[in-house]
Amino acid sequence: MMMGGLFFIVCVGFIGLFLGVVLDHFLPLFLNLGAAPRGSFGWPLVGETLRFLRPHASNTLGRFLEDRFSRYGKVFRSHLFWSPTIVSCDQELNHFILQNEEKLFQCSYPKPIHGILGKSSMIVVVGDAHRRLRNVALTLVTTTKSRAGYLDDIERIALHILGSWKKRVVFCEEARKFTFSVIVKQVLGLSPDEPQTAKILEDFLTFMKGLISFPLYIPGTPYARAVQARARISFTVKAILEERRKNGGGYNNKGGYETTSLLMSMVVYFLGQSSLSLEQLMREHKAIRANKKKDECLNSEDYKKMEFTQYVISEALRCGNIVKFVHRKALKDVRYKDYLIPSGWKVLPVFSAVHLDPSLHGSPLQFHPWRWEGQNQTACKKFTPFGGGPRLCPGSELAKVETAFFLHHLVLNFRWRPEGEDAPIAYPYVEFPRGLPLQVEPIL
Repeated sequence: MMMGGLFFIVCVGFIGLFLGVVLDHFLPLFLNLGAAPRGSFGWPLVGETLRFLRPHASNTLGRFLEDRFSRYGKVFRSHLFWSPTIVSCDQELNHFILQNEEKLFQCSYPKPIHGILGKSSMIVVVGDAHRRLRNVALTLVTTTKSRAGYLDDIERIALHILGSWKKRVVFCEEARKFTFSVIVKQVLGLSPDEPQTAKILEDFLTFMKGLISFPLYIPGTPYARAVQARARISFTVKAILEERRKNGGGYNNKGGYETTSLLMSMVVYFLGQSSLSLEQLMREHKAIRANKKKDECLNSEDYKKMEFTQYVISEALRCGNIVKFVHRKALKDVRYKDYLIPSGWKVLPVFSAVHLDPSLHGSPLQFHPWRWEGQNQTACKKFTPFGGGPRLCPGSELAKVETAFFLHHLVLNFRWRPEGEDAPIAYPYVEFPRGLPLQVEPIL
């Protein structure tokens, strides 16, 4: 009799759970049905998330967005990341969302992202906590840019990495070594060849692999290893800083806050497909080098002369779409044009859709750096590779400087060609599946 009662309770509980999931999934679909944008919700619980996350070339929208765009227009509703969602492929709405951070919308990343980045990461915190962290980051970026030795450090590390190249390199790995070595040098004062740098870099690479993995914390999975790697990085850095305090030594609490490795990989990938772009880039850097002594370092005035280099960087960001979208949620009911964004719903402004919109960018699938001539990329609604509004990436300019300085020595000292097929794929985070292997040859 007891077993029968227990079985009945379990069945009732299971049915209640099932009904709760179904109601939670479909009830929002019927609320404000006439006012919310058109769309579909897909399956209970998972909604359309798996289709949305299906891998695709990063210079395309992917089949999910292309299909929904053709059916419902640039703004539609869906059910993504366990929440009813408004997806925006519209330039004006994306700008409106970014500019109304903490007023009408708030950052709202899925819980697994919190687990891997940490609860105090500037990417996931909101409100006053984010403002405090951002102000600290802006201060550190400003002091880093003004420090005379910073540009010299970038150049020395770039030459160190390039000097180790043989006939074949996996460029994504080399780019990560470079960008991470720059950060470690600025924050901890460690040079690329110190053992502690190699230890932190190994954990960092594990962390990056887990960041784009399925967020399932089971020992041995990439996600679990990434969470553990983040903890080790934190422990190692704290130990180094504590040891320096005990010894009375200071440390350079400065550094970039945006890794540039993927941007560098995008630039090299797209330059490999555009010989005209590469030729003009080489002419620009040869002209800069011609006005300098043999081993004279680059400086801020040289950087200002890298005009076409900036066009190349911007075009690689537009075509490559390193950040495809960001996560937000509506803090209240928001009326926008003819439809309603209900309070509590997730909102996804899709940057890649704007970057690849043929009405905004002529021949959007073509890598054409000259399109940026005469345009102000930093104040452009149709170009948001670093986000926008109060959460605009504070380290964006440092990322461009590091990329430009590395490119200077790369194009003047090496020829390269891809080894087999490889292209940037959105998972949704972008990566090169094979790491972009290259055959390289020194220019004598």
